[in-house]
Amino acid sequence: MKGKKITKILSNIVTWTLGLTLIFMVFVVISSKASGGEPQFLGYQLKTVLSGSMEPTFKTGSIISVKPVEDTSSLKEGDVITFMQQDNSLVTHRITDVIKNGENTMYQTKGDNNVDLDSNPVLAQNVLGKYAGFTIPYLGYFIDFAKSSKGTAILLIVPGVLLLIYSGITVYSALKELDRGQQNQETQKTA
Repeated sequence: MKGKKITKILSNIVTWTLGLTLIFMVFVVISSKASGGEPQFLGYQLKTVLSGSMEPTFKTGSIISVKPVEDTSSLKEGDVITFMQQDNSLVTHRITDVIKNGENTMYQTKGDNNVDLDSNPVLAQNVLGKYAGFTIPYLGYFIDFAKSSKGTAILLIVPGVLLLIYSGITVYSALKELDRGQQNQETQKTA
């Protein structure tokens, strides 16, 4: 009796794990495709750290959450911001100085692991968001893989196929159990 209860609990755990994995994969892939880049969740953008310039704060390959900022001229020294560079690449560095010039605001930035300041100050209008304090180490490698065409296919198909196979095994086991129950009833009737 205990064996059946343990098997049922394990079966439920496996089913939920496979189902949630499939849902998470669908979310990551669709969110990445829809935003044209990094996935978004509850108003936060999830960015992949591609270099070691902010180590040890962010490890290369980590995912960080970035919250879009309404008033980009209100940021202060010490804030970690994600901004667009002149070559349209995204960078996440720390503000080391706020430069006010009339109505214009610029930020001098630097990576925590870099010796030198960034060569060009960042215009306030080029700031996309501010680090929201949430990091998942190494998940960025996975997200980058999920955004590739092979990754998309694998991450949607594999959990779905595993869930189908596991469902088939569960149905087969249930049918086998029903057959045993019917055989036991027939044996008891003839005895």
